[in-house]
Amino acid sequence: MPGPRDYVGPAPLYAPEAKALYNFTLGKNFSLILAYHTQGETIYWKFLNYLPPNSYEIGRQLSNVSGYLLESTPYSSGFAGYKDWFIQNYNLPGYTIESGIGENPLPISQFQDIYDKNIGILILSMILV
Repeated sequence: MPGPRDYVGPAPLYAPEAKALYNFTLGKNFSLILAYHTQGETIYWKFLNYLPPNSYEIGRQLSNVSGYLLESTPYSSGFAGYKDWFIQNYNLPGYTIESGIGENPLPISQFQDIYDKNIGILILSMILV
């Protein structure tokens, strides 16, 4: 049975996929992370007042190669995301990439446009680390 659109569970790391991503991240030494979402063609780069070194500059570069807007995370959207947790716990750059337009599920007709805009983000993020 589907739940409310933004419900993430009764407690942090409640969902098995959240716990798996958490454990995966703890076992790695990432220099930055990209968290992919699908609505808005925006890159969210900041969490509260945390400012990891070079995070804004890297965000600008990701914005430039994709054409997506670079924005601070809206207060109402913070506190539950992988990016927010990563920035807060590691003081390293993290980005939520909102890659499509519309509501889920996005139509397959957006695939090529999303791919074209994101291939630069993926390549650049590998070069920057």
